[in-house]
Amino acid sequence: MEQNNNKKNGAPEQDFNEIVKIRREKLAALKESGNDPFVITKFDFDNDSKNIKDNFEDFENKTVKIAGRIVARRIMGKASFVGLSDTSGKIQLYVRRDDVGEDVYAAFKKWDIGDIVGVEGFVFKTQTGEISVHAQSIKLLSKSLLPLPEKFHGLTNNDLRFRQRYVDLIMNENVKRNFIIRSQFIKFMRKYLDDMNYIEVETPVLNTIVGGAAARPFVTHHNTLNIPMYMRIATELPLKRLIVGGMDRVYEIGRIFRNEGMDPKHNPEFTTVELYQAYADFHDMMDIAEGIISGAAKEIHGTYEVEWMGEKIDLTPGWRRLTMVDAVKEYAGVDFGAISDDEEAVKAAEAIGVELAETADRTWGNALYAC
Repeated sequence: MEQNNNKKNGAPEQDFNEIVKIRREKLAALKESGNDPFVITKFDFDNDSKNIKDNFEDFENKTVKIAGRIVARRIMGKASFVGLSDTSGKIQLYVRRDDVGEDVYAAFKKWDIGDIVGVEGFVFKTQTGEISVHAQSIKLLSKSLLPLPEKFHGLTNNDLRFRQRYVDLIMNENVKRNFIIRSQFIKFMRKYLDDMNYIEVETPVLNTIVGGAAARPFVTHHNTLNIPMYMRIATELPLKRLIVGGMDRVYEIGRIFRNEGMDPKHNPEFTTVELYQAYADFHDMMDIAEGIISGAAKEIHGTYEVEWMGEKIDLTPGWRRLTMVDAVKEYAGVDFGAISDDEEAVKAAEAIGVELAETADRTWGNALYAC
Protein backbone atom coordinates (compact mmCIF):
# COMPACT_ATOMS: atom_id res chain seq x y z
CA MET A 1 0.00 0.00 0.00
CA GLU A 2 0.99 3.61 -0.47
CA GLN A 3 2.82 5.19 2.42
CA ASN A 4 3.43 8.78 3.38
CA ASN A 5 6.72 10.24 2.15
CA ASN A 6 8.27 13.58 3.01
CA LYS A 7 11.70 15.14 2.98
CA LYS A 8 11.69 15.87 6.70
CA ASN A 9 11.63 12.14 7.40
CA GLY A 10 14.26 11.08 4.88
CA ALA A 11 12.23 10.59 1.70
CA PRO A 12 13.07 12.90 -1.23
CA GLU A 13 9.93 12.40 -3.31
CA GLN A 14 8.11 15.53 -2.14
CA ASP A 15 9.06 18.55 -0.05
CA PHE A 16 7.46 18.67 3.39
CA ASN A 17 6.20 22.24 2.95
CA GLU A 18 4.70 21.36 -0.42
CA ILE A 19 2.78 18.46 1.15
CA VAL A 20 1.38 20.75 3.85
CA LYS A 21 0.43 23.35 1.22
CA ILE A 22 -1.45 20.74 -0.84
CA ARG A 23 -3.28 19.42 2.21
CA ARG A 24 -4.38 22.91 3.22
CA GLU A 25 -5.64 23.49 -0.31
CA LYS A 26 -7.66 20.28 -0.03
CA LEU A 27 -9.11 21.51 3.27
CA ALA A 28 -10.05 24.83 1.70
CA ALA A 29 -11.78 23.01 -1.17
CA LEU A 30 -13.72 20.84 1.29
CA LYS A 31 -14.89 23.91 3.21
CA GLU A 32 -15.87 25.70 0.00
CA SER A 33 -17.97 22.72 -1.09
CA GLY A 34 -19.77 22.62 2.27
CA ASN A 35 -17.91 19.54 3.52
CA ASP A 36 -15.79 21.04 6.30
CA PRO A 37 -14.33 17.95 8.06
CA PHE A 38 -13.98 19.84 11.35
CA VAL A 39 -17.68 20.67 11.73
CA ILE A 40 -19.34 17.26 12.03
CA THR A 41 -17.01 14.75 13.67
CA LYS A 42 -19.52 12.49 15.44
CA PHE A 43 -19.67 8.89 14.27
CA ASP A 44 -21.48 6.11 16.12
CA PHE A 45 -19.11 3.16 15.69
CA ASP A 46 -20.08 -0.19 17.20
CA ASN A 47 -16.85 -2.19 16.86
CA ASP A 48 -13.07 -2.11 16.62
CA SER A 49 -10.44 -3.88 14.54
CA LYS A 50 -9.22 -6.25 17.25
CA ASN A 51 -12.68 -7.49 18.17
CA ILE A 52 -13.52 -8.12 14.52
CA LYS A 53 -10.28 -10.02 13.90
CA ASP A 54 -10.49 -12.03 17.11
CA ASN A 55 -14.09 -13.05 16.44
CA PHE A 56 -14.21 -13.30 12.66
CA GLU A 57 -16.56 -16.29 12.66
CA ASP A 58 -19.15 -14.23 14.54
CA PHE A 59 -18.77 -11.20 12.28
CA GLU A 60 -18.39 -12.76 8.83
CA ASN A 61 -20.83 -11.15 6.36
CA LYS A 62 -22.29 -8.99 9.14
CA THR A 63 -22.39 -5.21 9.04
CA VAL A 64 -20.12 -3.24 11.38
CA LYS A 65 -19.33 0.42 11.96
CA ILE A 66 -15.71 1.32 12.69
CA ALA A 67 -13.66 4.52 12.76
CA GLY A 68 -9.97 5.28 12.66
CA ARG A 69 -7.01 6.80 10.88
CA ILE A 70 -5.92 5.98 7.33
CA VAL A 71 -2.35 4.66 7.65
CA ALA A 72 -1.92 3.02 4.23
CA ARG A 73 -3.79 2.83 0.94
CA ARG A 74 -3.63 1.37 -2.55
CA ILE A 75 -5.80 3.41 -4.89
CA MET A 76 -7.00 1.70 -8.06
CA GLY A 77 -9.52 2.56 -10.74
CA LYS A 78 -12.85 1.40 -9.38
CA ALA A 79 -11.75 -0.17 -6.08
CA SER A 80 -9.11 0.48 -3.43
CA PHE A 81 -7.61 -1.07 -0.31
CA VAL A 82 -7.06 1.02 2.81
CA GLY A 83 -5.22 0.32 6.06
CA LEU A 84 -7.24 1.65 9.00
CA SER A 85 -5.76 2.09 12.48
CA ASP A 86 -7.96 2.45 15.56
CA THR A 87 -7.36 2.24 19.31
CA SER A 88 -7.22 -1.56 19.29
CA GLY A 89 -5.08 -2.21 16.19
CA LYS A 90 -5.32 -2.22 12.40
CA ILE A 91 -7.68 -3.65 9.80
CA GLN A 92 -7.97 -3.50 6.02
CA LEU A 93 -10.83 -1.76 4.23
CA TYR A 94 -12.04 -2.56 0.72
CA VAL A 95 -13.63 0.50 -0.88
CA ARG A 96 -15.42 0.10 -4.22
CA ARG A 97 -16.93 2.89 -6.31
CA ASP A 98 -20.12 0.97 -7.09
CA ASP A 99 -20.81 0.49 -3.35
CA VAL A 100 -20.04 3.92 -1.89
CA GLY A 101 -21.15 5.95 -4.91
CA GLU A 102 -19.26 7.76 -7.63
CA ASP A 103 -19.13 11.15 -5.88
CA VAL A 104 -17.98 9.70 -2.55
CA TYR A 105 -15.36 7.55 -4.27
CA ALA A 106 -14.02 10.54 -6.20
CA ALA A 107 -13.70 12.48 -2.94
CA PHE A 108 -12.19 9.46 -1.17
CA LYS A 109 -9.37 9.23 -3.72
CA LYS A 110 -8.27 12.74 -2.68
CA TRP A 111 -8.04 11.89 1.01
CA ASP A 112 -4.61 11.51 2.56
CA ILE A 113 -2.79 9.16 4.88
CA GLY A 114 -3.45 10.44 8.38
CA ASP A 115 -7.07 11.42 7.68
CA ILE A 116 -9.68 10.03 10.08
CA VAL A 117 -12.70 8.26 8.60
CA GLY A 118 -15.85 6.44 9.64
CA VAL A 119 -16.85 3.30 7.76
CA GLU A 120 -19.91 1.07 7.60
CA GLY A 121 -19.61 -2.26 5.82
CA PHE A 122 -19.63 -6.03 6.09
CA VAL A 123 -16.79 -8.27 7.27
CA PHE A 124 -15.15 -10.72 4.88
CA LYS A 125 -11.86 -12.39 4.00
CA THR A 126 -9.91 -11.52 0.88
CA GLN A 127 -8.54 -14.18 -1.46
CA THR A 128 -5.25 -13.94 0.44
CA GLY A 129 -7.07 -14.66 3.70
CA GLU A 130 -6.88 -11.17 5.22
CA ILE A 131 -9.83 -10.19 7.39
CA SER A 132 -11.26 -6.97 5.97
CA VAL A 133 -14.29 -4.69 5.97
CA HIS A 134 -16.06 -4.17 2.63
CA ALA A 135 -17.17 -0.54 2.84
CA GLN A 136 -20.75 0.29 1.93
CA SER A 137 -20.34 3.88 3.09
CA ILE A 138 -17.31 5.92 4.13
CA LYS A 139 -17.12 9.40 5.60
CA LEU A 140 -14.27 11.83 6.24
CA LEU A 141 -14.39 12.79 9.93
CA SER A 142 -11.20 14.85 10.27
CA LYS A 143 -8.52 16.12 7.90
CA SER A 144 -4.81 15.58 8.67
CA LEU A 145 -2.87 18.69 7.69
CA LEU A 146 0.60 17.38 8.58
CA PRO A 147 2.08 14.23 7.01
CA LEU A 148 2.99 11.28 9.20
CA PRO A 149 6.61 10.05 9.40
CA GLU A 150 7.64 7.90 6.44
CA LYS A 151 6.35 4.35 6.83
CA PHE A 152 9.49 2.28 6.42
CA HIS A 153 11.83 4.45 8.48
CA GLY A 154 9.10 5.25 10.98
CA LEU A 155 9.50 7.55 13.93
CA THR A 156 12.99 6.57 15.07
CA ASN A 157 14.31 9.86 16.48
CA ASN A 158 13.98 9.33 20.24
CA ASP A 159 14.05 13.04 21.04
CA LEU A 160 11.18 13.64 18.61
CA ARG A 161 9.31 10.62 19.99
CA PHE A 162 9.44 11.93 23.54
CA ARG A 163 8.55 15.50 22.55
CA GLN A 164 5.67 14.48 20.28
CA ARG A 165 4.06 11.55 22.07
CA TYR A 166 0.91 11.90 20.00
CA VAL A 167 2.88 11.12 16.81
CA ASP A 168 4.67 8.28 18.60
CA LEU A 169 1.27 6.82 19.51
CA ILE A 170 0.17 6.92 15.88
CA MET A 171 3.31 5.29 14.50
CA ASN A 172 4.26 2.75 17.19
CA GLU A 173 1.68 0.22 18.33
CA ASN A 174 3.80 -0.86 21.30
CA VAL A 175 3.65 2.65 22.73
CA LYS A 176 -0.14 2.62 22.62
CA ARG A 177 -0.08 -0.79 24.27
CA ASN A 178 2.06 0.61 27.08
CA PHE A 179 -0.45 3.40 27.70
CA ILE A 180 -3.28 0.88 27.91
CA ILE A 181 -1.39 -1.47 30.25
CA ARG A 182 -0.44 1.46 32.50
CA SER A 183 -4.10 2.47 32.77
CA GLN A 184 -5.13 -1.10 33.54
CA PHE A 185 -2.41 -1.42 36.18
CA ILE A 186 -3.46 1.76 37.99
CA LYS A 187 -7.09 0.63 37.88
CA PHE A 188 -6.14 -2.75 39.39
CA MET A 189 -3.90 -1.21 42.05
CA ARG A 190 -6.57 1.25 43.12
CA LYS A 191 -9.16 -1.53 43.46
CA TYR A 192 -6.69 -3.75 45.34
CA LEU A 193 -5.99 -1.06 47.94
CA ASP A 194 -9.64 -0.01 48.17
CA ASP A 195 -10.61 -3.62 48.87
CA MET A 196 -8.10 -3.58 51.75
CA ASN A 197 -9.97 -0.60 53.24
CA TYR A 198 -7.30 1.91 52.27
CA ILE A 199 -8.55 5.46 51.74
CA GLU A 200 -7.31 7.29 48.67
CA VAL A 201 -6.40 10.91 49.38
CA GLU A 202 -5.03 13.95 47.59
CA THR A 203 -2.32 15.96 49.33
CA PRO A 204 -0.96 19.40 48.39
CA VAL A 205 1.23 19.72 45.32
CA LEU A 206 2.45 23.14 46.46
CA ASN A 207 4.34 23.25 49.76
CA THR A 208 5.95 25.93 51.91
CA ILE A 209 8.87 23.63 52.77
CA VAL A 210 10.73 20.88 50.92
CA GLY A 211 10.63 17.42 52.47
CA GLY A 212 10.09 13.70 52.10
CA ALA A 213 13.07 13.03 49.84
CA ALA A 214 16.52 14.28 48.90
CA ALA A 215 15.88 16.07 45.62
CA ARG A 216 16.01 19.57 44.13
CA PRO A 217 12.51 21.10 43.90
CA PHE A 218 10.83 23.34 41.36
CA VAL A 219 10.35 26.74 42.98
CA THR A 220 7.46 29.10 42.34
CA HIS A 221 5.97 32.15 44.08
CA HIS A 222 2.62 32.71 45.78
CA ASN A 223 1.65 36.28 44.87
CA THR A 224 -1.03 36.80 47.52
CA LEU A 225 1.05 35.51 50.42
CA ASN A 226 4.29 36.81 48.88
CA ILE A 227 6.22 33.67 49.81
CA PRO A 228 8.18 31.07 47.84
CA MET A 229 6.40 27.76 47.23
CA TYR A 230 7.84 24.40 46.23
CA MET A 231 6.29 21.74 44.05
CA ARG A 232 6.33 18.50 45.99
CA ILE A 233 9.22 16.09 45.61
CA ALA A 234 7.38 13.35 47.54
CA THR A 235 3.97 12.64 49.10
CA GLU A 236 5.47 11.12 52.26
CA LEU A 237 5.07 13.84 54.89
CA PRO A 238 1.38 14.75 54.43
CA LEU A 239 0.45 11.06 54.22
CA LYS A 240 2.21 10.41 57.52
CA ARG A 241 0.35 13.34 59.07
CA LEU A 242 -2.91 11.68 58.06
CA ILE A 243 -1.82 8.54 59.92
CA VAL A 244 -1.12 10.72 62.97
CA GLY A 245 -4.59 12.18 62.56
CA GLY A 246 -6.19 8.76 62.92
CA MET A 247 -6.61 7.57 59.35
CA ASP A 248 -5.14 4.08 59.68
CA ARG A 249 -4.72 3.25 55.99
CA VAL A 250 -4.08 5.88 53.32
CA TYR A 251 -2.57 6.00 49.85
CA GLU A 252 -2.04 8.49 47.08
CA ILE A 253 -1.37 8.05 43.38
CA GLY A 254 0.13 11.40 42.55
CA ARG A 255 2.50 13.44 40.45
CA ILE A 256 5.97 14.22 41.79
CA PHE A 257 8.23 17.03 40.53
CA ARG A 258 12.02 17.00 40.81
CA ASN A 259 14.17 19.65 39.17
CA GLU A 260 17.01 17.31 38.26
CA GLY A 261 18.55 15.49 35.30
CA MET A 262 16.65 13.97 32.40
CA ASP A 263 17.10 10.76 30.43
CA PRO A 264 14.75 8.07 29.03
CA LYS A 265 14.34 6.62 32.55
CA HIS A 266 14.18 9.87 34.52
CA ASN A 267 11.65 12.65 34.01
CA PRO A 268 11.26 15.80 36.12
CA GLU A 269 7.55 14.96 36.41
CA PHE A 270 6.43 11.42 37.23
CA THR A 271 3.79 9.41 39.10
CA THR A 272 4.25 7.50 42.33
CA VAL A 273 2.00 5.48 44.60
CA GLU A 274 2.77 5.86 48.28
CA LEU A 275 0.83 4.14 51.06
CA TYR A 276 0.93 3.97 54.83
CA GLN A 277 -0.75 1.63 57.29
CA ALA A 278 -0.91 1.84 61.07
CA TYR A 279 -0.17 -1.25 63.18
CA ALA A 280 1.80 -2.87 60.36
CA ASP A 281 5.45 -3.56 59.56
CA PHE A 282 7.58 -4.04 56.47
CA HIS A 283 6.39 -7.63 56.09
CA ASP A 284 2.86 -6.31 55.51
CA MET A 285 4.20 -3.88 52.93
CA MET A 286 6.00 -6.73 51.18
CA ASP A 287 2.74 -8.71 51.09
CA ILE A 288 0.95 -5.76 49.49
CA ALA A 289 3.68 -5.14 46.91
CA GLU A 290 3.68 -8.81 45.93
CA GLY A 291 -0.11 -8.94 45.79
CA ILE A 292 -0.39 -5.87 43.57
CA ILE A 293 2.32 -6.84 41.09
CA SER A 294 1.45 -10.54 40.76
CA GLY A 295 -2.28 -9.83 40.78
CA ALA A 296 -1.98 -7.16 38.11
CA ALA A 297 0.04 -9.50 35.89
CA LYS A 298 -2.65 -12.16 36.14
CA GLU A 299 -5.47 -9.66 35.63
CA ILE A 300 -3.94 -7.86 32.65
CA HIS A 301 -2.00 -10.63 30.87
CA GLY A 302 -3.92 -13.68 32.07
CA THR A 303 -0.71 -15.25 33.38
CA TYR A 304 1.90 -14.76 36.09
CA GLU A 305 4.68 -15.15 33.52
CA VAL A 306 5.76 -11.95 31.80
CA GLU A 307 8.68 -11.01 29.59
CA TRP A 308 10.97 -8.02 30.08
CA MET A 309 13.97 -7.17 27.90
CA GLY A 310 13.87 -10.67 26.42
CA GLU A 311 13.90 -12.34 29.84
CA LYS A 312 10.95 -14.31 31.21
CA ILE A 313 9.92 -13.49 34.78
CA ASP A 314 7.65 -15.65 36.93
CA LEU A 315 5.49 -13.47 39.21
CA THR A 316 3.55 -16.36 40.77
CA PRO A 317 2.73 -15.46 44.42
CA GLY A 318 5.08 -16.83 47.04
CA TRP A 319 8.09 -14.72 46.15
CA ARG A 320 11.40 -15.53 47.74
CA ARG A 321 12.36 -12.92 50.33
CA LEU A 322 15.90 -12.06 51.35
CA THR A 323 17.76 -9.10 52.77
CA MET A 324 19.64 -6.73 50.53
CA VAL A 325 22.95 -7.84 52.07
CA ASP A 326 22.13 -11.47 51.27
CA ALA A 327 20.99 -10.58 47.75
CA VAL A 328 24.20 -8.67 46.94
CA LYS A 329 26.27 -11.49 48.39
CA GLU A 330 24.45 -14.10 46.28
CA TYR A 331 24.19 -12.24 42.98
CA ALA A 332 27.16 -9.83 43.05
CA GLY A 333 29.58 -11.86 45.12
CA VAL A 334 30.25 -9.13 47.70
CA ASP A 335 29.59 -9.84 51.39
CA PHE A 336 28.74 -6.47 52.90
CA GLY A 337 27.90 -8.25 56.15
CA ALA A 338 31.63 -8.78 56.62
CA ILE A 339 32.45 -5.13 55.86
CA SER A 340 32.04 -2.43 58.51
CA ASP A 341 34.18 0.36 57.08
CA ASP A 342 32.83 2.95 54.60
CA GLU A 343 36.02 3.14 52.55
CA GLU A 344 36.30 -0.64 52.31
CA ALA A 345 32.65 -0.90 51.23
CA VAL A 346 33.13 1.66 48.45
CA LYS A 347 36.26 -0.13 47.22
CA ALA A 348 34.39 -3.46 47.23
CA ALA A 349 31.67 -1.94 45.05
CA GLU A 350 34.19 -0.40 42.66
CA ALA A 351 36.02 -3.74 42.42
CA ILE A 352 32.97 -5.25 40.69
CA GLY A 353 32.51 -2.24 38.41
CA VAL A 354 29.91 -0.34 40.45
CA GLU A 355 30.39 3.42 40.67
CA LEU A 356 28.54 5.54 43.23
CA ALA A 357 26.62 8.54 41.97
CA GLU A 358 28.62 11.76 42.03
CA THR A 359 26.17 13.31 44.49
CA ALA A 360 26.17 10.30 46.84
CA ASP A 361 28.18 10.22 50.05
CA ARG A 362 30.83 7.50 49.98
CA THR A 363 29.28 5.40 52.73
CA TRP A 364 28.68 1.71 53.42
CA GLY A 365 24.95 2.13 52.84
CA ASN A 366 25.32 3.93 49.51
CA ALA A 367 27.85 1.36 48.32
CA LEU A 368 25.43 -1.46 49.17
CA TYR A 369 22.56 0.38 47.49
CA ALA A 370 24.61 0.97 44.33
CA CYS A 371 25.35 -2.73 44.04
